[in-house]
Amino acid sequence: MGVVPADTKLTPRPAELPAWDSLTPTEQKVYARQAEVFAGFLSHTDAQIGRVIDAIDQLGELDNTLVFFIAGDNGASAEGGLTGSINELKVFNGVAESPQEVLAALDDLGGPKTFNHFHAAWAWAVDSPFQWTKQIASHFGGTRNGLVVAWGDRIKNRGGLRSQFHHVIDIAPTILEAVGIEEPEVVNGVKQQPIEGTSLVYSFDDPAVPSHHKTQYFEMLGNRGIYDEGWVAAARHGRLPWERVSKTTFDEDNWELYDITKDFSEANDLAKQNPDKLAQLQNLFLKEAEKYKVLPLDDRLLQRFDVKIRSNLITGRNSFTYYTSVAGIPEGSAPNIKNRSFSITADVDAVKDGTEGVLVTQGGRFAGWSFFLKEGKPTFAYNFLNSDVYDGLRLRTIIQSSQPIAIGKSQIKFDFAYDGGAPGAGGTGKLLINDQQVAEGRIDKTVGYRFGLDETFDVGQDTGTSAVDTYQTPFAFTGNLQQVTLELK
Repeated sequence: MGVVPADTKLTPRPAELPAWDSLTPTEQKVYARQAEVFAGFLSHTDAQIGRVIDAIDQLGELDNTLVFFIAGDNGASAEGGLTGSINELKVFNGVAESPQEVLAALDDLGGPKTFNHFHAAWAWAVDSPFQWTKQIASHFGGTRNGLVVAWGDRIKNRGGLRSQFHHVIDIAPTILEAVGIEEPEVVNGVKQQPIEGTSLVYSFDDPAVPSHHKTQYFEMLGNRGIYDEGWVAAARHGRLPWERVSKTTFDEDNWELYDITKDFSEANDLAKQNPDKLAQLQNLFLKEAEKYKVLPLDDRLLQRFDVKIRSNLITGRNSFTYYTSVAGIPEGSAPNIKNRSFSITADVDAVKDGTEGVLVTQGGRFAGWSFFLKEGKPTFAYNFLNSDVYDGLRLRTIIQSSQPIAIGKSQIKFDFAYDGGAPGAGGTGKLLINDQQVAEGRIDKTVGYRFGLDETFDVGQDTGTSAVDTYQTPFAFTGNLQQVTLELK
């Protein structure tokens, strides 16, 4: 199609990724299935986008609609590591998965029982012809995506190609210029930072016009790159996307240099031939990084996935009370019970025998916990990353009272005493009804960093997947839930 220039070189496979022919027949079977699931997802996504376009067309507004289709999110993700994964939350919590676990779940890939991810080598393959993958923002394999723009008869050259350098920050300025709206300086009384980026509208009618976007920095978890008028300097940091820590310091990273006006895939490193140009771009990166608040560079992985370091409304608070049913609170805005002792107290009014339902829950099938009544019996369930055993520890725990609450008002409490030490340690949980202990259990291992990416914190119901097979969501509380209080200790 000409999207990739004819003289483009295919960059070599990294030594860290195995060749297909080196795999065993069983490995090939597993990894082929992972690619099939990805292809199925891609086909489904494409069909749904087509439905949206068709619906706009049926409304008679397609010629009046500016469409941007970006084929990718960074580059393809290599976070599945060298086996692929059936639960990507393990990546975000620094927990390894064995090939045996992946093989055992082969028939479940792509279904509701897995949060699956393909082998890292597939990410590199689908990022062809570029080097590397998502997270490695130093190279085009971690940043460059195809873009299709359509706008009825406003863009005459349908199917035409554009090769000007642009970045996703240019989409908003393009829309503003296309529809004739000035960038707002104040929104709801708050002075706005200027929108960075360069409109693409100039390229709609002229395929050959030089790019207006002259300079662009890239940085992610220590991987760094800088584009400037056709040149790219790139420094891959010493941690691969599936690894927990870097093998190098920033000063030890090797910088590469590419002239992408002649080298579309960044295949020919010119750093040794042109050290002055490399030094110029290295200095430019530092200037851009300072200007856009990239510094100081931070290559921590698990710590940066931990939502508690982000600005939010819960910072500094240790007591939280909810007076009514609440749904959809994201993890960063919910009480952070990880790596500490805590208690949950629910004041309820049981209107009949067998009153049941969720009192409060967080996360779901792939990691989470739930405090609920089942047939009137207080129960606390903990799910460590949807695993049964890890290093000989029991990872699914249900602590349940043998006696139900009485009709009328009761106070139900779960008290957890954390062992302390490294993130993710265990602890002991106790259940109490009206200050009388009714059950006790051991939770051997807890989630250290993230309960979920799309699951939430809910009170009085469970709006996502359930952390335990004991009930089916939403399992709304059937009595009167007067209040729920969480105390962080």
